[in-house]
Amino acid sequence: MMTTREHLLPTNSYQLFDAFEKINVLVVGDVMIDRYLRGSVERISPEAPVPIVNLLDAENRMGGAANVALNLQALGATPYLCSVVGDDQYGSTLTNLLNHSGISSKYICHSNQRKTTVKTRIMASNQHVLRVDEEDKYDLSEEERSDYLHIIRELLDQKEIHVILFQDYNKGVLSGDVIRDIILESIKLDLPTVVDPKHNNFWAYKRATLFKPNLREIAAKVPFEIKPELTSLQKAAQYIHNQLGNQHTLITLSEKGLFIDTNGGEIIPTQPRAIADVCGAGDAVISVAAIGLAIGMNMRDIALLSNIAGGQVCEKVGVAPVDKQQLFQEFMQVHGEVLM
Repeated sequence: MMTTREHLLPTNSYQLFDAFEKINVLVVGDVMIDRYLRGSVERISPEAPVPIVNLLDAENRMGGAANVALNLQALGATPYLCSVVGDDQYGSTLTNLLNHSGISSKYICHSNQRKTTVKTRIMASNQHVLRVDEEDKYDLSEEERSDYLHIIRELLDQKEIHVILFQDYNKGVLSGDVIRDIILESIKLDLPTVVDPKHNNFWAYKRATLFKPNLREIAAKVPFEIKPELTSLQKAAQYIHNQLGNQHTLITLSEKGLFIDTNGGEIIPTQPRAIADVCGAGDAVISVAAIGLAIGMNMRDIALLSNIAGGQVCEKVGVAPVDKQQLFQEFMQVHGEVLM
């Protein structure tokens, strides 16, 4: 469905956060279950030098692209999540979690050819003791790919979408062919695209609008040494642009903040925080960036706001969505009026 974005443009910071609620985001990529087993440790096993965790409770949370959808919803936007899960117990668990959270599971494909990705974290006294992964990482079959793209095209035809967000975890949903076909759809509909890439298909996102790798991912892909310094990051951003033809590059730098390539490039430092867990920070960053791009924020303000969001979720244990009200308060305290 064709749409115009002029009516989305806010003129001040208050309207900016209200405008989030007008945004519809198509989220494509890998979903998973983040499973937490929590307990206490009182002794070491006599069988091996490992702690014995006395299990107290278990919790399943939405992970991967599903957590991005949860962040978008928490910010006020409407996410339309398209992914593929196994036709298994955890696939049903994920769709139930989506429906319980108010996010439609209508666009989730269930396949009997693969298992649902589950990351099980064993926690003791808020300490991460062990993680166990259950997953299939091969690309979608031809039949799965055809069904998946059909659902995406049908959704784009029926809904007013303002931006497409690619959340890639190398679990097989976003193969090179799938990425190419979705980007071609975005170009036909004049929709911006935002990408959180991973290793396998790093260079497949040609003509993306905003490309958001982290420093470690770039270091593995460019043919030169990369450091979290302005000159080095400018060189990396130019190399990425030469490869992809993307409009903007945003590079997350962990505790050093993030880099945005506009106006010659700039590093946005992080604010001092009590870091509890870095899980989910990238999901918060890409969610804010997608909404900001959809409503026409300038790239520096997108970077500022994304940086705050990523830092905010690091103060929480486990994967958790951003808090919109806290985000607004911090943005106003630190940066004041938005620049359009």
